[in-house]
Amino acid sequence: MAAGSAISVAGLRVRRGGKPVLHDLSFEVPRGRITGLLGPSGCGKSTLMRAIVGVQIVEAGRVDVLGEPAGSPPLRRLVSYVTQAPSVYGDLSVRENLEFFARVLGEPAHRVEEVIETVSLGEHVDQPVGNLSGGQRSRVSLGTALLGEPQLLVLDEPTVGLDPVLRRELWETFAKIAAGGATLLVSSHVMDEADHCDELLLMRDGRLLAIETPVSLRERTGKQGLEEAFLALIEEAGAA
Repeated sequence: MAAGSAISVAGLRVRRGGKPVLHDLSFEVPRGRITGLLGPSGCGKSTLMRAIVGVQIVEAGRVDVLGEPAGSPPLRRLVSYVTQAPSVYGDLSVRENLEFFARVLGEPAHRVEEVIETVSLGEHVDQPVGNLSGGQRSRVSLGTALLGEPQLLVLDEPTVGLDPVLRRELWETFAKIAAGGATLLVSSHVMDEADHCDELLLMRDGRLLAIETPVSLRERTGKQGLEEAFLALIEEAGAA
């Protein structure tokens, strides 16, 4: 693993249902930054994230996380994985959900208050989660993932289905978490969200097209719009 890397992937291949899903992926994700994993739906983003958190059977290759093999016991309190569907109880309030998961993790009571502040849910702490908006429920799921103060957060399409205002609020929260020293790997199929990331992993059809920053992607393709820049990469790959 390269110095300063939170994630190191080398020669990763995955098959699901007998069909290849990931094709010899190799890359590094730096620590303490927001890395966007972007590409169209069905390109293998979720499978890659499952491999990184250690719950995906791989055919070949190696995945190291924070200096340990993905999924190994030392990582259990250091890595949090937030799936697309909110993983919280709709009939419990925000506070009750967080208190429950804090007890499961053995975290002190003060972590609940700290997390409520981090995810900006102070006005909703006593409301049932089932009555909240989609963006607020996503923040509750994020809050449960933050209780153990993870060093790496893996977020699978956390803004899917949200309106632009709620998406912006979530990205502001992600930036605040990264500023506190955590590493975030955030997947999305919405290319305009790439501007919120420090670095981009751009995928298509189970392959890694490029590793770029938003600035270098624009410079490389000569396109100002990130969606147009991504399409230019696809055309470039097809012509190679």
